Amino acid sequence: MKGKTHIKDLSKKGYDIIIIGGGPAGLTAGLYASRSRLNTLLIERALIGGQIVTTDKVENYPGFEEGISGPELVRHMEAQAKRFGLEIISGRVVSAEDNGDSKSVRLEDGNEYTCKAIIVASGAEPAKLEVEGEDKYRGRGVSYCATCDGAFFKNLKIAVVGGGDSAIEEALFLTKFGSEVYVIHRRNELRATKVLQERLFANPKIKVVWDSVVEKIEGDDFIKGILLKNVKTQEKNLLNVDGIFIYVGTRPNTEFLPNNIKLNEKGYIITDDNMAASVPGIFAAGDIRAKLLKQVSTAVGDGATAAFAAERYIEAIAKK
Repeated sequence: MKGKTHIKDLSKKGYDIIIIGGGPAGLTAGLYASRSRLNTLLIERALIGGQIVTTDKVENYPGFEEGISGPELVRHMEAQAKRFGLEIISGRVVSAEDNGDSKSVRLEDGNEYTCKAIIVASGAEPAKLEVEGEDKYRGRGVSYCATCDGAFFKNLKIAVVGGGDSAIEEALFLTKFGSEVYVIHRRNELRATKVLQERLFANPKIKVVWDSVVEKIEGDDFIKGILLKNVKTQEKNLLNVDGIFIYVGTRPNTEFLPNNIKLNEKGYIITDDNMAASVPGIFAAGDIRAKLLKQVSTAVGDGATAAFAAERYIEAIAKK
């Protein structure tokens, strides 16, 4: 009886592929791997969907001419992958180890799972400004998610820091709630796509503060204002706002990776065209990977390629 239980436990914890991260890249990899009848486990530490679940509307993913909300798109992706047998669990990965033809993944709760290949799709999280008051007022006026917190700022003044697509998309979204929205950008031109810029400049609620950075976030129990510095004139002034939403890039979630995985200078995983990382049997997909464009559409392509390449890798080691 004890022997049978032991065998059952081993079969439960051993997989063909383990996917770390449940955003669009991870879910797509899970879909492709499960459809190939590979025993696949996806581990997500927070919400399935990653950063996309905080997006009000996705307009640049093919197939939805009027756009689709991030949470709804993720719901469809998750349901489709599960239909083909993808197993999904919640947990924080603390280490991923390379043991040659076998790999192991250990979770914060102590559970350990083995597999033949790992697909890292852990994505990235919002970068911080690293200024005085940012940590103090997080949740009390400082936010990194307009979809999550925008409704708390109805008829109030809001600042958005950043000049890329995410910053401008969220600034436009926040006009549904705020009385005024200030976009703070360190340069004199935006990086966001032209269609977003056109909408931004056409919106009477939005004002752009050029060539400026946030030096300090001030308040009492909640934010009352932000100290800005003009990077050209060095002049400083206090902008009275009730909230600040920060979109100044991302930080890759790679802290659990083995030391011999090659990363670029910003900490993203370097892969070849087949999503293979520097360690055989470890692949990367989505925002965690060093690449030019980080979008849902590119994440989905990465996930499909990674799963296909992982399948070929598993077939190759089986023939040894």
